[in-house]
Amino acid sequence: MKAIILCGGEGTRLRPYTYTIPKPMLRLGNRPILEFVLLNLKRYGVKEFVFTVGYLSEKIQEYFGDGSEFGVHIDYFIEKEKLNTAGSVLQAKELLDETFFVGMGDHITAINVAEMHKFHKSHGYPATIALKLQGVPMEYGVVGLNEDNSISEFAEKPILSNLINAGIYIFEPEVFEYIRPKEDFARDVFPRMLRDGKKIGGYKFTEYWADIGRIHDYETMNAIMSVVELSMDLREGL
Repeated sequence: MKAIILCGGEGTRLRPYTYTIPKPMLRLGNRPILEFVLLNLKRYGVKEFVFTVGYLSEKIQEYFGDGSEFGVHIDYFIEKEKLNTAGSVLQAKELLDETFFVGMGDHITAINVAEMHKFHKSHGYPATIALKLQGVPMEYGVVGLNEDNSISEFAEKPILSNLINAGIYIFEPEVFEYIRPKEDFARDVFPRMLRDGKKIGGYKFTEYWADIGRIHDYETMNAIMSVVELSMDLREGL
C-alpha cells in the first residue's frame, strides 16, 4: 500500500516558526514531525511514499531525499499553487492503481494502519476515514428538565464528545471519479460520494493523535519530546 503524505501547506498559524521552515519539518525533540509520520507508517509495513510538497519544499527534499536512508522509497510532487487535500492527491493519480493511504505531514499519531487497512478491505468501502473521539469541556454547567420544568439533573461543565475526522484516509482508485482539481476531501469529495450513494467507512481508533496546529500545541509537544529523548539518552548512558 502506497502512502500519500500531504506536506504543502504554509503553516501560517505557527509563524514565526514557519517563516523559514515548513510545518512538517518543525522539530519535536531531535526529529521533524514528518519523520514521526513516516516511521509510524513504516512500522506497519508501508514502504512506498509520495510527498506532495509546496512551501519551502527543498527543506523536505534535502532531509528525506529518495527515502533510502529511512528504508523506504519516496517520490515527490511539487505544488506551484494551493491544490487543497483532494487536489494534491489527484496529481499523483498515475501512481495509484491499487488501495492507497492518505495522511497529513503535520499530524502526530500512533494509529495502527494495518488494522485500519484490514477494516477497510473487509467492508469493501471505496473510502475509509479514521475517526478519533475528542472531548471539549463546556464553559458552563448544563441543566436537564423534566416535562413539568422541574430539574432532573445538573452537570457541571460536562465534556462534549464527538468523533472527529482525523485527516487519515484509505482509498480505492475509484475515488478519483469523485475528485475535481483544487478540491478538499471533507468539503467536496466525501459529500459528493454520499450523494451518489457510495458508502464511506468510519474506522474508530484509540491510539494517540494530535494536530500540531498552533504555537502553544507545538511548544508543548516539543518540550515533552525533548524531555523524553533526554531521559532515554540518560538511561542509555548508565
